[in-house]
Amino acid sequence: MSAILTIARLGAQGDGIADTPRGPVFVPFALPGERVNVALGAKKADLVSVLEASPRRVEPACRHFTVCGGCAMQHLDGDAYRDWKRGLLVEALRAKGIDVEVAPPVSCPPHSRRRAAFTARRTERAALLGFNAALSHRIVDIEECPVLVPQLAAALPLLRRLAGLIARTGDAFRLGVTHTASGLDVAAEGSGRLEGRARQAAIEFCIANGIARLSVDGEIVIEPRKPAVMVGAVAVSPPPGAFLQAVGEAEDAMAAAVAGHLARAKRVADLFAGIGTFALRLARDSEVHAVEGDAATLAALDRAHRFGAGLKKVTVEKRDLFVRPLTYKELDASFDGLVFDPPRAGAEAQARQIARSQVRFVAAVSCNPLTLARDLAILIDGGYVAKQVIPVDQFLWSPHLEAVALLEKPRKRR
Repeated sequence: MSAILTIARLGAQGDGIADTPRGPVFVPFALPGERVNVALGAKKADLVSVLEASPRRVEPACRHFTVCGGCAMQHLDGDAYRDWKRGLLVEALRAKGIDVEVAPPVSCPPHSRRRAAFTARRTERAALLGFNAALSHRIVDIEECPVLVPQLAAALPLLRRLAGLIARTGDAFRLGVTHTASGLDVAAEGSGRLEGRARQAAIEFCIANGIARLSVDGEIVIEPRKPAVMVGAVAVSPPPGAFLQAVGEAEDAMAAAVAGHLARAKRVADLFAGIGTFALRLARDSEVHAVEGDAATLAALDRAHRFGAGLKKVTVEKRDLFVRPLTYKELDASFDGLVFDPPRAGAEAQARQIARSQVRFVAAVSCNPLTLARDLAILIDGGYVAKQVIPVDQFLWSPHLEAVALLEKPRKRR
């Protein structure tokens, strides 16, 4: 059934929302103020045509936009887009009763994303490589992507051929690719067991095309050169599939905010430390204890520190902080500064221990405004004062948002 709707506002996923007698209707790729012709579904509607366009509507940057599920907001102009992105964080904080300064977003330009998780599948004709269509398992075979760094975008045909070589199944699989100083680091998951002639063909292909490393389900197939990423002034060789911030400039901005806030801390805990995104930078001025649950990632951090010049002491601890968070007694005994950067689920158990501690300076980093707001509310209830929250838009044209929150606990009066 078709209908003509007027869009009232934007939703958290970037859909236009029209208020109707039967409730809100979500219309992807529609903007506030627009009159649109739609094909109605249960809760969502497909945009058929824009009858009256918003003055904020712009030409999308990519030919695959509206088909590929990677981007949601290429059709909104820059100022309005930044307001919407900041608003996602403001609303999440407001829902938890948190009143704090939310800075303008740190913007990341197009062609700046250094890593991507593609979906690939072998077909009878050729391999498909791209991203899933929105709310679908259908692969959109992409020819361009204005989000990716040029070196990664230019490698799409090469990666498609490699996907065809390593696929030992007809099912879709994940191909994580990172552009590093040594070349492309390619990590396949779910592509099937690679052995015999197929394995040799993949090895020869990687050597011939300058790929730094190929791994399948965590096993290194070939590594002509160790992938190297710079964490500040320190080179790190991450293990296959290790987490890395999507945009180098965004990582620099987040690290600068964290380092500035923790500048007066002499002994810092870095929780969910990963490859040392914060620890290796903080070690220029402070002693750091880095805690991480993945052994291979922690080993990469430790190796990088040992070869880093001019760094203060960094100790490492393998520990599942979801199961066994650092207690407030442990924190009080050793640290006057702390940063934590958990996965999307946040760090509720760890936040409860931090809230009970007397660690003076805390920086919370998150890729999920909702769980960040929850964790901040716990800290604030424990006596922390939120000084500032900084949105970092490293997931360009998507509803995903990174943020850094800076908190301080006032000293107890004696």
